[in-house]
Amino acid sequence: MTVIDPDTQTGWAPEAEDEDDAEDMPLSMRLSIADTLTLGNATCGFMAVYFTTTGILIPHLTGSDESGMARHSAATAVILMLMAAIFDLFDGLVARKLRSSPMGAELDNLSDLVSFGLAPAYFVLVYGMVADDAHQRVSALAAIVVLLAVVLRLARFSCVTLKDGMFQGMPSPFGALTVISIVLLELPFVPTLLAIVGVAWLMVSRVEYPKPRGVLAVAMLGWIVAAMGLLAAWAFDAPGGQLLLQTGCALQVVLGAVIPLFATARRVNTFRDNRREARAAQLP
Repeated sequence: MTVIDPDTQTGWAPEAEDEDDAEDMPLSMRLSIADTLTLGNATCGFMAVYFTTTGILIPHLTGSDESGMARHSAATAVILMLMAAIFDLFDGLVARKLRSSPMGAELDNLSDLVSFGLAPAYFVLVYGMVADDAHQRVSALAAIVVLLAVVLRLARFSCVTLKDGMFQGMPSPFGALTVISIVLLELPFVPTLLAIVGVAWLMVSRVEYPKPRGVLAVAMLGWIVAAMGLLAAWAFDAPGGQLLLQTGCALQVVLGAVIPLFATARRVNTFRDNRREARAAQLP
């Protein structure tokens, strides 16, 4: 409707109201489906810290002898980190299939910092406080090393362009699960500490790891679900649960060490093939 101004005798039309209030929201503030999965990742990481505190640390500080409660809480905390890894796996897949909001990458980094940086580092710290042969201050230093390794890795991932299909350094979800596996193996303190520092180094190294896509993503999902089953068997003290858990943890550590060897061997073979082709091209 046009309204006539009696002073100027000119017409003006009121601004049309937006049909959808969501259109007033800046594009950078709209959450996509992938962002929702990313927030689930952060929530799982925070709850892992919660269960580590309430079920392991507080009973230890108060002198409680409920070892079953500590086992259940430890298993719950690790399962939550595994769920965070599932969210992290699917948010990338959904972002590629559908759309991703402008703040998707930032949300992903912040959530990964909580779930795969803070949560496993805190788990290492609590391990140093409750284990019989551990040293609290040294464990605190190892926890800081893990946290800083994830921080540096995520920062480098945000500003370095890598070739398609490969990560530079061990991915933070894989690194977090490997660190937790080392702790759950219940090895002597010094080997445990050295292995944790070794994983932290792999996360900030230039060693190549394949991105979980296609068949590899399905295999990773299957491995995570199997790990949840092993943790549940251990938590409820099922027959052979302890042995199954330690077998799964050992396999996780072996995979973390072996995968870079395959990447290195592939790079060496590619280099040799390139040299062979170059020599063949130089022949008359």
